[in-house]
Formats: sequence, C-alpha cells, structure tokens
Amino acid sequence: MAKEKKLVESITSMEEDFAQWYTDVVKKAELTDYTSVKGCMVIKPAGYAIWENIQHELDRRFKETGVENVYLPMLIPESLLQKEKDHVEGFAPEVAWVTHGGLEPLQERMCVRPTSETLFCDFYANDIHSYRDLPKVYNQWCSVMRWEKTTRPFLRSREFLWQEGHTAHATAEEAEARTIQMLNVYADFCEEVLAIPVIKGRKTDKEKFAGAEATYTIESLMHDGKALQSGTSHNFGDGFAKAFDIQYTDKDNTLKYVHQTSWGMTTRMIGAIIMVHGDNSGLVLPPHIAPVQAMVIPIQQKKEGVLDKAAEVKEALVKSGIRARMDDSDKSPGWKFSESEMRGIPVRIELGPKDIEAGQAVIVRRDTREKIAVSLEELNSKVAEVLETMQKDMLERARAHRESHTYTAKTLEEFKDIAENKPGFIKAMWCGDQACEDALKEEAGVTSRCIPFKQEEITCECIYCKKPAKAMVYWGKAY
Repeated sequence: MAKEKKLVESITSMEEDFAQWYTDVVKKAELTDYTSVKGCMVIKPAGYAIWENIQHELDRRFKETGVENVYLPMLIPESLLQKEKDHVEGFAPEVAWVTHGGLEPLQERMCVRPTSETLFCDFYANDIHSYRDLPKVYNQWCSVMRWEKTTRPFLRSREFLWQEGHTAHATAEEAEARTIQMLNVYADFCEEVLAIPVIKGRKTDKEKFAGAEATYTIESLMHDGKALQSGTSHNFGDGFAKAFDIQYTDKDNTLKYVHQTSWGMTTRMIGAIIMVHGDNSGLVLPPHIAPVQAMVIPIQQKKEGVLDKAAEVKEALVKSGIRARMDDSDKSPGWKFSESEMRGIPVRIELGPKDIEAGQAVIVRRDTREKIAVSLEELNSKVAEVLETMQKDMLERARAHRESHTYTAKTLEEFKDIAENKPGFIKAMWCGDQACEDALKEEAGVTSRCIPFKQEEITCECIYCKKPAKAMVYWGKAY
C-alpha cells in the first residue's frame, strides 16, 4: 500500500505549484523523457500514441476539404530564407544553422526549417504556370526546429512535431475562404475530439505571423487561467508570391500573382490536453483521443477462470470498436488502479471472482471516479455509452471553467486588478493602436490573445487611452 500511495503522491498538487504539477504528470504518465540534446525530448509510446490519434483525426478532416499531403526538405538555403524580409526577421533569433557537409564547409549556410513558407514558395514558383494549376492545397507532417531559450515538454521545445498546410489560390477571396475554413477545422477538432473549448478570432498586427497579411487563431484557457494559442491560420495575400515571383497565366492571358495561406497545429496540443483536463492524480484523457479507452483489471487474477474471463471481456470490447487492453501484470490491483488513473485511461473495468459469479463487471470513470456495476451482456454497450457521456461532460466542464474565468473590464484600474488577481481571459475594448497594446503588456503583464469574431460592445472607448474603440479584444497571460 505504501508503494501505491507513493505513486499518486509523487505528483505535486496543481494548487501548490502548477508548473511542477505539469512536469510531474508528463514524467509520471511516461509521455516524454529528457535527452542529451538540451531542449529536445523523447516522445515515449504513451505520448506518441496520443499524437498519432491527433494526426489521424486531423488528417481525415483535412482530406475531406481537399487537402493533399506532400513532403519538402528540412534544410533551407540562407539566400531563400532572405527573400521575404518580415519573415526572416521574425524567425532569425530562433534559427539553427548547418555550416558543414561532412568535413567540408558549405558554400552557403543552410537553416534547419523553423517553418517551410520559403520552401513551398520556391516549389510553387516552379510548379504553378497557369490558372489550371490552381488551387494547390498541400500539407506536410514533419518536425521543425526553433532555438528556444526556455523549454517545457510539449509546450515549447526546440524540435517539435506538427503539420503545416501551404496553399496557393487564384484570388484573394479564395485564399481568405481557405484561411477561415482551416481555422474552423481546428476549432471543431479541439471541441469534438480534445474536449477543449476555443475562442476564434484574428490576431492583432503585432501578434500576427511574420510576413502574413492576417493571422487567425483559436485560443483556449488552461486550468491555471493562462491562455494557450492552440492553432493558427494565416492569410499571406500576395506578399510571398511577389517576393518569390509566383505567377500564373489567367484565362484572359494576363500574368497574375497567386494568393497564399498557411496553417498549423503542433504537439503543443498534448500539453493543452494535460493542462485543461488533468487533475492531482495525473492525466485525464478525453475518450475520443485516448489511445486506450478501457483498461480491464482482473481482481484476484490467480484464482481459476479470472484471467480467462478478463481476456474474453477485453476481446469483446475490442470487437465492438473500443480501444481496450487488459492489465495482467503481477502488480496488486491497487497499484493497477493508480497506474490507470495516472495514465488518464478514461474507464477501467474491474472484474473479480465475485463479479464473475454475479455475471457482472464494475466500470469506473476516470474523470468522476463514479462506479457502475453492469451485467456482462450489457458491458460493451454500457462502456460505449459511458465514454460518450464522459467526452461531453469533459467539454462542458472545460467550458464552464473558461466562462467562470472570463472577466469584463470597463476601466483601466479594473483591468489591472483582474490581471493581477484573477487568472483568466479579460474582455476589454481597444482603439487599434499598438502603443496601447504595448502599454497594457508593460503595465498589466498581459498580451492580446485575439479579436474575436463574436464582438461585444462593453464600452465605446479604449480601455487604455479612452479614444474611440474599434474592437473588443480577449487579453490574458499566456504560455
């Protein structure tokens, strides 16, 4: 028992130290491990399985909108990176450079891709000639490298996995429509699969992607009241096309520049799942994304027939479409319960000699720890029902948390007081001037998260300078 107690106690309470709690969960749930490369992580099987499910779900949704997958090189020649001024300036501090090939110095430095806009532009300049070649709606699954100073597993690492979509269109209207379409794909995915509610909106010019005409974002709120940018979609207009000379011959036989978009989501979403749903016993995985949805735990498994029945139950669950496993290790049932909780498995199914005799099993929900005794005949359908109920409940709980931690400020004093004492989103009016945005960051320690599509008029004046307001903005402290 002492051993089992220690397994759960080894997680720092989130109320005591949220950052340490997060690190403990990542480590104890065996999602990642440290490496000899500072700032880079090993994603272990339990963590990678979550990413595979994210990939599978997103990829399916992308393809339903006409997206095709490609793969481009990981190295970018320096001259190519220099072509778009704003873009290179935005990424310069984070670039890692390759200077030698074997023992020979390279004639030109190559950067390890921090993102692939320039590579796609170079490719499109050679691949697009006519209006018949458009649109190009491509995506690649890959890793990128950004030399971050401070790192944390999943949330900010020097190398991370992601997808990056890069599209080219004949008109500005088509590019804008694709930009918004992909943002909506991300928002639906977060809510339906990850049970994470999001705010959809546009980034301010200060916060937009380097080289973009407009950046749209989905913002989610973590358990500690900090915001997390959870997916972005950028409209590049024809800026990159002009820098890279990507032109096509239109139907009227004139040369025109293409309009481009880019959109991405990363392994950071695993960090979001942890920080939105986790508790002091560890990970809590939404059933739709959980690699293992149900863990069958035999009780007194050395007694005759127990293991055989547990295996039969597990197989029946798998055949009914549930991702189920059985823990037949020689650890005690209490240890297995703690381990199942730590790893965030949505339901565990307890089955012992008395249960078998009564023709039942006990389902235990990970999120509420509710226990439900169910007949073995009804077990498959009941587990499926519990998983769906749990998925909906987790989204509603996360939404209720966000709503109770979203505040409205009408005066600067009120704004500063909320920023200092009430972690969460702050809704306040803004004049559109970057000087006010900078001042709020300086004086209240918050950044603009997004200008939401759903606008409200809280007052008619800017929270900072009192000039006429142009938009209501979500503000907050962020990861």
